[in-house]
Amino acid sequence: MKFLFKKSLIALAGTALALPLLGGAANPPRAEAAAAQAYKIVSFGDSLTVGYQPDKASADYYGFVPRLLEQGLFHGRTEVDNYGISGLNSTGLEHYVEAIKSGTPTTADAIQPGLRDPNASVYASNPSKARADVADADVITITIGGNDLLPLLTTGTLPSEAELTPQVTALLQTYAVNVGEVLGDLREINPDARIVIADQYQPIPSSAAKDLYPALNRAAQSYTTALDGLVSQQNAAGGHVEAVHVVSLFAGRELQLTHIRDQDIHPNQAGYELLAQAFAKTIWGEYRTLNKTPDATTLAVVVSGKELNTAFKPIVKNGTTFVVLRDITDALGAALKWENKTSTASMDYNGRSVSIPVGQKTIKVNGQAVTVKIPAFTQKVNGQLKTYVPLAVLADGLGFDVQYNARLRTVFVSP
Repeated sequence: MKFLFKKSLIALAGTALALPLLGGAANPPRAEAAAAQAYKIVSFGDSLTVGYQPDKASADYYGFVPRLLEQGLFHGRTEVDNYGISGLNSTGLEHYVEAIKSGTPTTADAIQPGLRDPNASVYASNPSKARADVADADVITITIGGNDLLPLLTTGTLPSEAELTPQVTALLQTYAVNVGEVLGDLREINPDARIVIADQYQPIPSSAAKDLYPALNRAAQSYTTALDGLVSQQNAAGGHVEAVHVVSLFAGRELQLTHIRDQDIHPNQAGYELLAQAFAKTIWGEYRTLNKTPDATTLAVVVSGKELNTAFKPIVKNGTTFVVLRDITDALGAALKWENKTSTASMDYNGRSVSIPVGQKTIKVNGQAVTVKIPAFTQKVNGQLKTYVPLAVLADGLGFDVQYNARLRTVFVSP
């Protein structure tokens, strides 16, 4: 039975999430003390790391890597650097990481001939940037192996079991050598980083593969076995390498978790969510979600990993997010003083201070005057008069990191 696949290689536009004007301040001064170091995730791999979706423009990709950024923000300051390259196979990854280790600029064709992802040239030309990121990484994630197997499935007709077995055996040998070199090189750059690498799910459903389906699943499992062996070898040599097993998550659910109905092997949103869950549970031991999804008129606020639970919803005015004063100071652990004469709230935290007069466009952040576009205000909510203050100006002035996630409609505030 013929089963043809199409694979478009579209560039990754980036994983940074836009931050709207949450505080409304004109260049507020940063706290003088050094900020807490962000938890750094660096991601390498193929189109799964890119987050490729055949029905989306690259700017709209939402794969497992941006979901890992969200998960990290539930735990504190987090940053992610995504070096995924669509079409990359294990040999290409080995060549790329070798260039990163040496810090020597190279070319996309030198990494892997025929790469069509424009990011391949960008990353190849500046391996020093990737090397610096790897050296600073807390966690390195990897997805690789799908493009090693893909040629067996794109010839127009699926191979027979007799043909498949020796071909997979040969591919596995190459995969094991390449991945072993990749892990060793990354560990040489950063011996302390955790390296979390996924095995390779099998995308073809039983309805398309018929009698070959068990053999295809055995081939996927053989990759898992090979990866587990590599992980054991690396850890025996002092590494911190962990395998993420996704094969069983997709087995029997290929039609539900991939775009295979449209002749594309990549995960759909449900599939990417499962990948993110598997990685997150390996990295943090959990996968966090909001207790309640915010509606279109408000935002959720997560402070130091805890969702702000209040009867008084945040208010968004002209792109500036306001929260009830007492709610946010209690969540931040900041000392609050109120001066009735001037209607001014003063907050202190760890040697930093913010003074916000109600109705005034000039506030003080660490003793310096700052102009805000929209002043603090009072508003009656549920029969109670509440003071609302600009969240980002307050949190940033007290030395907290403020990140907005548009997909979750959530502001993450981290010490």
